Amino acid sequence: MSRPFAHHKFSAVRTERDGISFPSKAEAARFDQLKLLEKAGDVVGFMRQPVFYLPGGTRYVADFLIFWSGGRVTAEDVKGMETEGFKIKFREVKAAYPWMEFELFKAGR
Repeated sequence: MSRPFAHHKFSAVRTERDGISFPSKAEAARFDQLKLLEKAGDVVGFMRQPVFYLPGGTRYVADFLIFWSGGRVTAEDVKGMETEGFKIKFREVKAAYPWMEFELFKAGR
């Protein structure tokens, strides 16, 4: 029995780049931008889905960890829509890792 295609509740469209499956077009587009920034020398390198452990046994998974050529390191999340759950975890991770820069990259920006 076949199942109907499940739609994402926020209309995100799964997209593939370089053999990597991204949960949204926005995240794939940011990946493309980061690759260009890397090629231009603005970014030394970046990682996908770094995990940050939070008090209480929960964890926060960012979309990218970016190493900038000037020495900055940022954890970045790409969002088209911010849920209340995301806002809470985003505040928690910033409080748990005060020395780390966490940024929100709005889709369409």
